[in-house]
Amino acid sequence: MKITFITVGKTEDAYLKEGIEKYVNRLKHYTRLFIIEIDELKNTKALTREQQKAKEAELILKKILPLDHVILLDENGMELSSTQFAAYIDKKALGSISNLVFVVGGPYGFDQSVYERANDKLSLSAMTFSHQMVRLFFVEQLYRAFTILKGEPYHHE
Repeated sequence: MKITFITVGKTEDAYLKEGIEKYVNRLKHYTRLFIIEIDELKNTKALTREQQKAKEAELILKKILPLDHVILLDENGMELSSTQFAAYIDKKALGSISNLVFVVGGPYGFDQSVYERANDKLSLSAMTFSHQMVRLFFVEQLYRAFTILKGEPYHHE
């Protein structure tokens, strides 16, 4: 199974880049992970929030294939424990899904067209995190999920 992680905007802070790189390198032992960074929109002051979300949606949807299983990282998504998230990934792999696509939207969230394309929504927490930090938290949780599935000692109950 392949996993694609789509983000709007680039990770800017060096400490976050370093952390993300650490877990991306660790994940190479478990899965094929592809990270797609969509450039942030330019000259957004003249755009409403809805216009900005619509333009981001066009860019996001261009990166998604018809057979992809799309999961939005969204504050209103399902909340799973780390072991539940591992079971979720395992279930999708056993269900013959060839590509899981996780998406982090822009600063105002997702356009309705992206919600309509999504198969699931996942919340990393009831708390709100910066879009930059969510990237690190997600790749760490993805790594944790694979170590749980392999019975490795990274995760402690």
